[in-house]
Amino acid sequence: MRRDTASHRLSHPTPEDLLNPESWRIFKIMAEFVEGFERMAQIRPSVSLFGSARCAPQHPFYRLAEETARLLSEAGFAVVSGGGPGIMEAANKGAFEGPSPSVGLNIELPHEQSANAYQDLSLRFEHFFARKVMFVKYAAAYVVFPGGFGTLDELAEILTLVQTGKSKRIPIILMHGPFWKGLADWFRGTLAAEGTIGEEDLGLFQVLDRPQDAVDAIFDFYEGRSMSPSAEEREILLEL
Repeated sequence: MRRDTASHRLSHPTPEDLLNPESWRIFKIMAEFVEGFERMAQIRPSVSLFGSARCAPQHPFYRLAEETARLLSEAGFAVVSGGGPGIMEAANKGAFEGPSPSVGLNIELPHEQSANAYQDLSLRFEHFFARKVMFVKYAAAYVVFPGGFGTLDELAEILTLVQTGKSKRIPIILMHGPFWKGLADWFRGTLAAEGTIGEEDLGLFQVLDRPQDAVDAIFDFYEGRSMSPSAEEREILLEL
């Protein structure tokens, strides 16, 4: 009987079935993408900064991110962060002190209760995947500061997209060598040694310590090439 009822409902859906909230949610997701595309396309060139939400303003990592963001802003880059506290706040604060836009891509999380106060442009997302596309699609570089699972997720995301050719090649900079040494050693000594990544993949990122070095590395990468995506790269980004 139960199987017959299910079969009947599949072949004769009720109005309630047709108004499944999961289906209607697609329109909210579309709205997030449309607003993000329209507003972020005006913020170029930009650099996406990542790091822990749990760093207090007196923490050395906070000050490192703030100084790096200020130098990037002075160099003409909009600075994009997750819009929350900790290193995200430091990134927006540093950019806010400079002449270029400070952008926050905000999402409601247990450890990120409100947007920080240093945003010229603030976008709010309900869906992680829509927010992550905005970080990647318009970035001329990624600068990753010490952080937790969320930071590692963003790092793994961009490494995978660049490695697989689903995103254009951009500088990926890990700031503060002592923090990243264990991970970089594991990439080299385990992943590359076991053949789960190629030796050439170790060149997708670099580890730096000083804010000015990060700015210089981005300009060195683009020396002789445009920061704007080529026609081929624009085609790749359309499929992101």
